[in-house]
Formats: sequence, C-alpha cells, structure tokens
Amino acid sequence: MTSRPGERLHAVVTGGAGFVGSHLCTALVAHGYRVTCIDDFCTGSSANVAHLAGRPGFELREADVGEGLDVEGHVDYVFHLASPASPADYLRLPLHTLDAGSLGTRNALELARRDGARFLLTSTSEVYGDPLQHPQPESYWGNVNPVGPRSVYDEAKRFAEALTTAEAGAIGVDTAIVRLFNTYGPRMRSHDGRAVPTFIRQALAGEPLTVTGDGTQTRSLTYVTDTVNGILAMARSDLAGPVNIGNDVEFTMLKLAHLIIELTDSPSTVQFVARPTDDPAVRRPDIAMARDKLRWEPTTQAHEGLAATIEWFRAHPEA
Repeated sequence: MTSRPGERLHAVVTGGAGFVGSHLCTALVAHGYRVTCIDDFCTGSSANVAHLAGRPGFELREADVGEGLDVEGHVDYVFHLASPASPADYLRLPLHTLDAGSLGTRNALELARRDGARFLLTSTSEVYGDPLQHPQPESYWGNVNPVGPRSVYDEAKRFAEALTTAEAGAIGVDTAIVRLFNTYGPRMRSHDGRAVPTFIRQALAGEPLTVTGDGTQTRSLTYVTDTVNGILAMARSDLAGPVNIGNDVEFTMLKLAHLIIELTDSPSTVQFVARPTDDPAVRRPDIAMARDKLRWEPTTQAHEGLAATIEWFRAHPEA
C-alpha cells in the first residue's frame, strides 16, 4: 500500500477510543498516519485518545459503525475493532454487540471496498469457545455454544470472519483477520469484568480477589503494545489470515491472582466464587504462523506488563 504523492497514509479505526483501539491510534499517529478514530462511546471514552487531540491528521468522530461510515477523502487502511469485548459489556449490550459484528463489519468493508483499502478485522480467541484442542491453532474450528450467554460476542465475531472472507472471495476486497488473545494494559476499565483489571482493582483496595471456580482455568495474557505490534504487522503483510495474535505463556487464574497480590504488595486474600456459564477451561494460542509469516511474537513479560498496568491504575483510580 502506497500513499498518493505528498499525502500521508490514511487509516480509519472503528472502536478507536476503546482500550486496544486507542493504543492502535497512538501507534498509527506515531508512525505518521492520518487517523480517523470512530467510536460511539458505548464502552470507549474520549479520554483514551485525549493525548492525540490537536495532533495534525488525527480526528475523533462519534458515530455508530452499525449505522454506516461516512468518511471523506481516500482511505488506505480500515481497522475494524468496534465491539463491546468484555463479558460485562456484551451481556449488557447483546444486540449492539451483534450489530457491531454484522452491520458494523459490512459497513467497514464497504468503506474499504470504496477506496481499495486494506481491511483488517480484529477477531477474538472466543471464536474457539471452550476448546477441545489445546493450544488453539488457526485451523481449529472451535467449540462454541450458539445460544449461551457468551454467544452474542462469540457468534458476532464468527459471523464477522465469515463476512470478511466472503467479501474477499466474491468482491476482491483486500482483507486480513487477526484473532486476539486476552490483551491487557493501561486504559482498561476497572469494572469491565475481565480478570486483570478486576484483580488489580480489588488488590489495590485490599479486597479479596474473586477467582471463579477453583482457579485452575487458564488464560494467555498479551500486553497491549505487543498486540498492537501484531495488528500492524498483519496490516502491512499480504496475508488474509486468520492469524492468532497472543502470548503462548499460559497462566491459571489462581496464579494470576497471587501474582497481582505480590506485585501490588496487597494484604488481599483469594475468594472463590461461582464460575460463569461457558467459561473456557483453557486458552493458549498456537502462534507459529505469526512467528513464521509475520516475524512477530510477544516480547513483554507478565511481571513487566502487569507492573505497568498496576501503576496506571494507581494513577487513575477513577478508571
């Protein structure tokens, strides 16, 4: 992808004021892109991109991607991140989540098709459901309950992948799909229901860390800058994907809770609570394809990433 003479590459980021989206916008601006950040603020916040306000070429626009995308000027990249992504959010906004994955994906693809832009869908490890194959390679089709409480997110992303693939095959849109695994870092919301911000919030308050089930279920945590670097590597490649972007180091939730207690020097203890319906027992990506084809792998160790995240939460107790 090359820009027109005298012009910077123009990237549109849907969900750009969200957690991952805001970090992607920051990276794109730092790399000299003109960035149009689109968000309806159902879960994102203008505060996440306030540091970019006034920067040449950065525009923040409030809009619902499910209702269409009206972007002026030539577009070189469309990054489609718009969607509630935490259980607390997609359970609160089930129809909005489905619209973001269906109507929102179609509208973002139409924008890419208009200008011959490269389209990148950020899908999720949740397409694998509660996996029967471990670790999960891109060739694994998943084990998803289509009518369970998590289905609005799982199936929205699975449909978005199908729609993206269909547009590439039938119309020739230049598309890419990445599947993100459990990203964490600064700008997460403390009450979004995910393990890392929940445990940090509880540890900083000296409250018990609420570990679901017996804590033996696992997740693979990827620091947000590593995730963004993977997204950019995929966008700049000629791969269609899907490609897993995640960390292949696996943690039990109980180990994660104790690590956060240690890093915060908190007096907190662990309290076991009921495990949510359809909560995956294991989650670890096979990232051989990302290593081989993108020359990408995560570089941030858990202690380092969690320490930086904890310091951000200390500085932003209102998050």
